[in-house]
Amino acid sequence: MAEFRAEVQHQMIGYIIGAFGLVAGLAWNNAITALIEQIFPLESNTVIAKFMYAIVLTIFVVLLTRYLLKVFHNQISSNS
Repeated sequence: MAEFRAEVQHQMIGYIIGAFGLVAGLAWNNAITALIEQIFPLESNTVIAKFMYAIVLTIFVVLLTRYLLKVFHNQISSNS
């Protein structure tokens, strides 16, 4: 029973951290959108600009995720 309770607490902490990450991501989205609108004031609300933003952000997130997975994998391998 104690093991089940610990697992539930572990999952809850993960969900809470994920929620905070989502809030931080939305804040960054607003900040980056405002920056793009300031740099490109006339073209910032076009569909093409939004797709370019989404593509660039997706590439950045994929590269960052791959890097972090590699770092964590190497860290786990060196601890074993």
